[in-house]
Amino acid sequence: MEKDRGVVLATERYGSAESWKYVGKDGVMERRRDGTEGLSRGNSIIGVFKSVFLPQGYPESVSNDYLQYQFWDTVQAFSSSLSGTLATQASLKGVGVGNQEATVAAATITWLLRDGTGMLGRILFAWRKGTKLDSEAKKWRLFADVLNDIAMFMEILAPYSPAFFTLIVCTAGIFKSIVGVAGGATRAALTVHQARRDNMADISAKDGSQETLVNLAGLLISLILIPLVTDNPILTLSLFFLFTALHLFANYKAVRSVIMETFNEARLSIVLQQYLRDKRILSPPEANLREPVFMEFRKTVPIKLGVRLQDVVQSPEELNLALKNNNMPFLLGVRNGCVCVCLGPEASVHDEIRAMCQAVWLSRMLTSTSRELRKKQQQSQWEMVHDTHTLMDKIFNAFLKDVEAAGWDMKRTLLDWDEWRVEWKTKSN
Repeated sequence: MEKDRGVVLATERYGSAESWKYVGKDGVMERRRDGTEGLSRGNSIIGVFKSVFLPQGYPESVSNDYLQYQFWDTVQAFSSSLSGTLATQASLKGVGVGNQEATVAAATITWLLRDGTGMLGRILFAWRKGTKLDSEAKKWRLFADVLNDIAMFMEILAPYSPAFFTLIVCTAGIFKSIVGVAGGATRAALTVHQARRDNMADISAKDGSQETLVNLAGLLISLILIPLVTDNPILTLSLFFLFTALHLFANYKAVRSVIMETFNEARLSIVLQQYLRDKRILSPPEANLREPVFMEFRKTVPIKLGVRLQDVVQSPEELNLALKNNNMPFLLGVRNGCVCVCLGPEASVHDEIRAMCQAVWLSRMLTSTSRELRKKQQQSQWEMVHDTHTLMDKIFNAFLKDVEAAGWDMKRTLLDWDEWRVEWKTKSN
């Protein structure tokens, strides 16, 4: 019976989605779908949907967390679209739509002021926080969505404070401009993480298609909502808080679902401290689960990476102290309440990771003993710096080997290095 079906000459597959075989029979080569005799209409529709809205080669071409992240991202985009509709209606009402006494000029000026302040806010935020958006993408992604909800809430309340309407909408405009910068930049950072075949453009394009489809669904729902909430502030606020709660929950679940295999300061600190406690290396899923995704305001000794030499040492004596027990292409020191790291031009990625490990350990020690250190001389801090070199000389090679075995990507990092690079002479004594 098998002979009647022909001889399999070759097989081919399209990712993990489809498998085909070429069968030779009576001098003719026939292409057949593996496991089925034909392609059902249901499978055809699903295939078209995947090709339109999912990256080519899915799921092999993206990270393992892609589908879960996109699901929650879709939920948050839908709820945000509905909240945005309520805020837009309030803004239009505030500038005078439907009010015969309102003038076109006044409404235009208000809109221009809102857009102008938003542009300034976008420039200033990108200048001050642009470098943080790669290293702390999860925090800033969640921060952007919280700020977006605050801005929309202000727009809804603005019409009920006519005297301060322009001030409120301009402030909301600044918040939304920050949301645009932070949201767009962190989405790009997450796309880099998700792209496993250098297919960032495809992932970004399909993400845009998904968002457009969600916004279209939100638009259709909005057509039903608008007549219901018009001139009904209680219903407007009730629906807004409902959509906002869903939006924030979905955003939290989305950033929590992201499993990054590269080290930033938070993930490296979590893995290092666990290793120092019990010699166990946390896997990327374990460390990402512990990584904080909200902005933290607890008092810790900050770390500055890639600083100028004068931010670490300010005299030849201090330079000698910085070089003591140190044969690495970086200098470590404490200045003005900060742990500062000065990097040499020949430093490798592994050197950067080791420097960060020492800075994290030193920061934690200074935070826990800061009161006592205020009463001591600067020499005590240099002794702690020397201790970090001694500690890393003992454990770093084993630590590096273990983190690579645990699945961490050690070819690159998301550590927030500035661009200063310094060459220094070895101490003479």
